Amino acid sequence: MNTNKLQLTDPVNIIPFVGPSFEKKLKKLEIITVSDLLHHIPNRYLDFSKFTKIKNIKIDEVVSIFGTMTFIKNQPTKSGKLMQLGTLEDETGTINMVWFNQFYLAKMLFPGTKLIISGKASWFNRKLAFFSPQYEKILPAGRQGINTVHTGKIIGVYSQTSGITNKWLKARIKYALDRIKIEEFLNNKLGLLNFEDAIKKIHFPKTFKEAEKAKERLAFNEFYNLLITAKERKRKLLKKRGVALIVDQLTVNNFIDSLPFKLTDSQNKVTKEILSDLEKNISMNRLLQGDVGSGKTVVATVGAFATFLNGYQTIFLAPTQILANQHYQTLNSLFKNYKIRISLITGSSIKKDEGISDIIIGTHALLNRKFEKIGLLIIDEQHKFGVKQINFLQKKNPHTLTMTATPIPRTIAQTLFSDMDLSILDEIPENRPKIKTWLVPNEKRSKAYDWISSQITSHKSQCFIICPLVEESESETLKSVKSVKKEFGNLKLKFKKLKLGLLHGKLKEKDKNKVLDDFKNRKIDILVSTPVVEVGIDVSNATIMLIEAADRFGLAQLHQLRGRVGRGKSESYCLLFTENESEKATQRLTALTKFSSGFELAELDLKLRGAGEVLGTKQSGFGNLKIADWSDTKLIKLASEAVNNV
Repeated sequence: MNTNKLQLTDPVNIIPFVGPSFEKKLKKLEIITVSDLLHHIPNRYLDFSKFTKIKNIKIDEVVSIFGTMTFIKNQPTKSGKLMQLGTLEDETGTINMVWFNQFYLAKMLFPGTKLIISGKASWFNRKLAFFSPQYEKILPAGRQGINTVHTGKIIGVYSQTSGITNKWLKARIKYALDRIKIEEFLNNKLGLLNFEDAIKKIHFPKTFKEAEKAKERLAFNEFYNLLITAKERKRKLLKKRGVALIVDQLTVNNFIDSLPFKLTDSQNKVTKEILSDLEKNISMNRLLQGDVGSGKTVVATVGAFATFLNGYQTIFLAPTQILANQHYQTLNSLFKNYKIRISLITGSSIKKDEGISDIIIGTHALLNRKFEKIGLLIIDEQHKFGVKQINFLQKKNPHTLTMTATPIPRTIAQTLFSDMDLSILDEIPENRPKIKTWLVPNEKRSKAYDWISSQITSHKSQCFIICPLVEESESETLKSVKSVKKEFGNLKLKFKKLKLGLLHGKLKEKDKNKVLDDFKNRKIDILVSTPVVEVGIDVSNATIMLIEAADRFGLAQLHQLRGRVGRGKSESYCLLFTENESEKATQRLTALTKFSSGFELAELDLKLRGAGEVLGTKQSGFGNLKIADWSDTKLIKLASEAVNNV
């Protein structure tokens, strides 16, 4: 056998039986190269390693049998399906086997064929039988020394897609493993399995312990590759020369003193870090993490002011038009006593000429425009933009400040963004009231509505009501989940004396802006909305946040939604409703009533739901891992040490 026939970088269609049709199907599983195929690891295992004689088979027992086919035929069922009935014999007896819609088996498994079958024994026509067992033909010499692929051992079960079976995938993986040499890249294996051994044992382990050790090594590789890529990005960034700005500390301090509030200690610390970076001739690459209401925009504004004093432009990139509008209004308010020209560019509006502006705020609409004097690029929620899009603006090597309101657990932030310097705002301004959060039983819904009505009437406050869906869903799992359009109609009947507004992502931009303006100007008492208000809505008079189907949101997202209230000086409240009374859902939602820190909640959500939910990676791919788990801090540390030694 030629072990050097395949390379990890080869396209997967080099493997026999992977034609254009299967190539397309594999692409759905993100399998494009041989490496992708070998890293498509089992999500669970079946233990078919126990062999037994037919006379010793017990009901519901998962076993493997070695025997000879004595009979097989195709037989139609009453429902129109085609059933395959067969019998297997060993020296102790015979047992029935049943398959469905596999007519070709009658020609493949003819009487006299030696087989190993694996599966769970159950009843058929009052006799013990195997339904759809795994099977493998064995040469007449017997099973001794035979290296099976699908039976008689611990068998991996893989994520599949339509037209691709577990058996087909395993056969392709086995073919690749028999023809590939995988080079080790670690000098010191750090007590981990060899890379090639890990790849082989993750697919064909002899024991569950072996599978565990193999997964550990491949998870290490994933962290290592993330970190080594980030290290290379940082090395390239350090070679790039940016513009060293002169920070006029006296003028900057005067601006800070002119703000209508005092900066927190945390804001002062981060401001110094940013200003220090701006003075260097190596472009800043800093990630600013800040809890809800911690004042990230204000800190970024100080950096924009220092950039303006040097005659350079600041680009402020926001992922949504709502958020861009919010930043535009905030900066105009903060700079009301300064002659700073601010533009807003979104898909639906252009305010002022960006060519002569000092600060340009906008959405994706900014990405293909040319700016001559970019000194500072501020990116809000970078993971919502494409890497190539961001690179377009970074060609002129501006100082870059990336902000995120997503509370990212520290271990993830230090790995995922290890090419960036990290700043954290973990203080909330003193004038912000703590938001009282309640998990409300459904039987108290009517009383909750009465209380909301009295709060709005007595205190002239306002309320958000959040629903997860825009339209009603036909899906069985979502039928009980409230849709914003239907709920808006129901709530209008319940709050007849109050003014209600409707907001969701399918509205046209001008309609969204009108609804938000009406809400800010108190023309609307209750805003019924989807989570489109999660970031960028700042209405100091809003004091009540009611969230329907709260179990459908991650703790970080619930915390973001809760952060839309409590932005003024009045006492504020968050009411959580759910139809899901499971222990896990209750545990998560109860945590929200106890913790007010987004970082604490993110750490808890990481343990309970995993990073895919915490970071929103299920859809975006942001921080997504195929094998490793972000909660494995020991492995992250091991990978980090290995990268530092390279």
